[in-house]
Amino acid sequence: MIKLKIPFKKQQFDAREEAIIDAVNHLLSDKGYDLMTMDDVADAVGIAKGSLYKHFSSKEKLAAAALTRLLKATLEELDTLPEDMPAIEKIRHILAWSLRLRLQGGVPHLPSTSRALQRSLMLNLDYVTVALRINKRFYALVATARKQGALTALVPDDVLVYTLYSRACDPTMEFLVRDQRLTHEQIVAAMVHATIGGFLSEQARAPVA
Repeated sequence: MIKLKIPFKKQQFDAREEAIIDAVNHLLSDKGYDLMTMDDVADAVGIAKGSLYKHFSSKEKLAAAALTRLLKATLEELDTLPEDMPAIEKIRHILAWSLRLRLQGGVPHLPSTSRALQRSLMLNLDYVTVALRINKRFYALVATARKQGALTALVPDDVLVYTLYSRACDPTMEFLVRDQRLTHEQIVAAMVHATIGGFLSEQARAPVA
């Protein structure tokens, strides 16, 4: 098999692009889309704004790249889970994973918090493609969890799926971190328990003998 060597300049370009997206992730989480500027991103990365425009021509494309990478990472994390793991445990795992990522400053605000961002994302083919894949996977997990008897019939699928999306960006986490009464792992465990607990069937709530 012939291995193609990536030119050094291309490696540098790709590394800088990853650094830019890292900065955008933190800025979106910290300031939100509407307050974030191209100057903020360039300053955070330590590059000139002209260099930033060589990678991304607009704030909209910056945000779309950051959110698309996040969704791809979510798919990759789901793919690491064993096939025989119960669906409800996969749901718990991906929620806990997203909360830990959030504690590291890696999860931006939900697109719904900014109409301008929401509109621009709907015009970005890469983002829409990956978002649809994530949505399909989440609904499939919920359907499987129902078949396995883990979920109550009182909560519709839409409520469950959208709760998973929103919980990963719940501002409750900021208050808990600021309060400093709980460790990060205690915060994650408590939020997962509080979220998933309301979705469980009586069968799933019953203690194991």
